[in-house]
Amino acid sequence: MPGKALWLLLAFAPRLGAQEPAAPAPAEAAAPPVQLVDEITVTAGHGDRRIQDVPVRVEVVDREEIEEKALMTPGSVAMLLNETTGLRVQTTAPSTGAANVRIQGLRGRYSLLLSDGLPLYGVDGGSLSLLQVPPLDLGQVEIVKGAASALYGPSAIGGVVNLVSQRPGTRQRQALLNASTQQAGDATLWMVEPPRGKWAGSLLGGFHGQQRQDRDDDGWSDLPSFARGLLRPRLLWDDGAGRSVFATVGGMAENRAGGTEPGAVAPDGLPFADDLDSRQADAGLVGRFAFARGLLLSTRGSFTYRREERRLGDVLERGRRSTGFGEAVLGGSAGSHTWLGGVTLQGDAYASQDLPRFDYDDLTLGFFAQDDVRLGQHVALGVSARYDHHPRYGSFLSPRVSLLLRPATGVTMRLNAGTGFFTPVPFLEESDESGLSRLLPLAGLTAERARSGSLDLGLARGRFEANATLFGSRVAEALQRRQVGPEAFAIVNAALPVKTWGTELLLRYRRGGLMLLATHTFTSSSEEDPAAPGVRRDVPLTPGHLASLNAIWEDEARGRIGVEVYYIGSQALDENPYRTQGRAHVLVGALAEKRFGRARVFLNLENLGNVRQTRYDPLLLPARAADGRWTVDAWAPLDGFVANGGVRVVF
Repeated sequence: MPGKALWLLLAFAPRLGAQEPAAPAPAEAAAPPVQLVDEITVTAGHGDRRIQDVPVRVEVVDREEIEEKALMTPGSVAMLLNETTGLRVQTTAPSTGAANVRIQGLRGRYSLLLSDGLPLYGVDGGSLSLLQVPPLDLGQVEIVKGAASALYGPSAIGGVVNLVSQRPGTRQRQALLNASTQQAGDATLWMVEPPRGKWAGSLLGGFHGQQRQDRDDDGWSDLPSFARGLLRPRLLWDDGAGRSVFATVGGMAENRAGGTEPGAVAPDGLPFADDLDSRQADAGLVGRFAFARGLLLSTRGSFTYRREERRLGDVLERGRRSTGFGEAVLGGSAGSHTWLGGVTLQGDAYASQDLPRFDYDDLTLGFFAQDDVRLGQHVALGVSARYDHHPRYGSFLSPRVSLLLRPATGVTMRLNAGTGFFTPVPFLEESDESGLSRLLPLAGLTAERARSGSLDLGLARGRFEANATLFGSRVAEALQRRQVGPEAFAIVNAALPVKTWGTELLLRYRRGGLMLLATHTFTSSSEEDPAAPGVRRDVPLTPGHLASLNAIWEDEARGRIGVEVYYIGSQALDENPYRTQGRAHVLVGALAEKRFGRARVFLNLENLGNVRQTRYDPLLLPARAADGRWTVDAWAPLDGFVANGGVRVVF
């Protein structure tokens, strides 16, 4: 049964700027070859606005790039996000393939993942959510970096990734079939029913699977097996007079299996199963209602139920997590001001069948306000603040200030500063790999507090676009897992803050169907060493340098071809007996797609150099670690060279 807080939340019912899906691309119509940044409409924050009018910097991945990545990994958005500047998808559990997204060097639990503005993947995204969301139906992806609690509440101190689906428009039927040398396959169907009167709808369904693989023949599965099915219908009602309702429901079932290969044993002479079965059901509702004098009432609500069963050798961990969200906002404009105010409730409950010491049931109440002010044609100021009250960790005030300057034609400057908080739960990155059985109950903890700032410079000149960012953040009272006994661990608040700073650079050139892209990210992040309190260390699995070069040519009538090169710099490692620094490496890929009438045939080649972590060191530890895990962290690809291909049919 869901927690009592969630039943209260459902009774409250549906946040400001309710986010409906993005406008559709017509069937078989590609994005324009040149799409200037200031032509894009974003829903991140509150309400639909042109991106050049938003003081908060919102980065947008458009439909054209989504289609490209959908051919590379049709079953998940992991590659799409991993190849976005400032984001890094990090494997947190090699045995099951679990991963999360790090934004500007901060750990993945600080990143909030949304679907059409709704937290359908839970309040902290979840370590498997990225792997269970196919990109075929997405219209665009919106990214807000830095502490964003003033805009999105708890769980957003690293930033926000909003996956925006295409709004039902013209009739569409798309089917995608894919197979890879990774012994994996995907079958995805996307259907859109155009508006009939006031109603329109869409349906996304798919099956995705993979066989387990032992790439270095040591008896341990370097890649887990999985079988996943999902279904997501959406319904849109719009009366054309300023009133609309968007509804969605979803269901997903997945079984994953890793650990020792059938018939093999771990170094202790015993077989070890590392399996994870998950089931999820969710529902969301967005409403927008226009009134006289330019007032807009926006409501938003969602509920997610997720059940997981994890087997680690002879240990079984079964748990249910229920999250709910509701928000109501009233907004309007007066002169140069665009304002809003609202109230929100967020519930989070966990119940474990085998480890009840980790059960909790929380309901957080929040109030927020925002005012964007136009100070002439070249300056805009955004000020927002949010007050939240948590039943166990107290009250928090989260302000954010954003300044937009346009000193010359095609030149923009954005300054952002904000704060946020994150309340303790037992689900740190380490628990993805080792589970909770050796973890002591949470006690004596305080909420993590973050503050961040960034300076962003943008330039657009004809076909050329450039963007440079300087960012920094500080997380105080950061949660860490520390060993307190032979096989006992506790979560504590670190005495030293996590300090992160870095730079981002993006250069893009478009000419006709050709697009050239170069990016670079530098990140420096340090934290208190859990094994030596009072001593700082580099945050593990945070490469100092990431760079990429991409070239893609596209002709709507013929197809597309592209080449990409990625450089991943060295990174500090933790509890790895084979090395203390991960090796820098280069990944090269190529993609080709050819159109034949309504069908498009594609071939994608990833990691042409066959870079693989187990070519340098074993993934398997020589002895089981104190926390129960059998593997080191993944700092390089575990699969090596992969080729995948298939067909996408529009009918």
